[in-house]
Amino acid sequence: MARATAAEAAETARRILEVARAHFAEHGYAAASVDEIARAADVTRGAVYHHYSAKPGLFRAVAAAQQEAIADAIVTATAGADADAALRAGSHAFLDAITEGAAARILLIEAPAVLSWDEWRRMDAQGSAAHLREGLSETGIAPRLLDAATAALSGAMNELALWLSDRPGDTAARAHAHDVLDGLLEATTSGTR
Repeated sequence: MARATAAEAAETARRILEVARAHFAEHGYAAASVDEIARAADVTRGAVYHHYSAKPGLFRAVAAAQQEAIADAIVTATAGADADAALRAGSHAFLDAITEGAAARILLIEAPAVLSWDEWRRMDAQGSAAHLREGLSETGIAPRLLDAATAALSGAMNELALWLSDRPGDTAARAHAHDVLDGLLEATTSGTR
């Protein structure tokens, strides 16, 4: 049997990751089956293990890809904006990106339990929380309050995302969540400079 080219191997890994994302989102980590993921990705179970070592490694890769997609949405939304506008645009982009598709279930429900709280916190701190902290800093948040403000807003936005996830397609709920987010941003930035 001929070896796959690097491009073919990368495509196989990408396809497995995409199928796994949908599977974890629909069934949750505990009920996810590597055999079913392999079958849906049209690969062998061995191919899944080759690319991701085991089910936890596959989930970790899915969570990391979701974090990266959210970070990309934040960067895109904030490009070229002044500090206050960038903080607002990035925060709203986060809320929209994390409530699109599978991200909220994977990152806010499954990941803390599957990865461990500490690993989940590290992953978040390197992703969207890093952008939030940077945005808050650029708006002039007092350095002594920066960590606390980041934690407070990050937690509030995660809770808003979970709340919205329970209301799929509810445009009024989405508008209310964005209105509340604006209020939180205003209160945080005006009270901590």
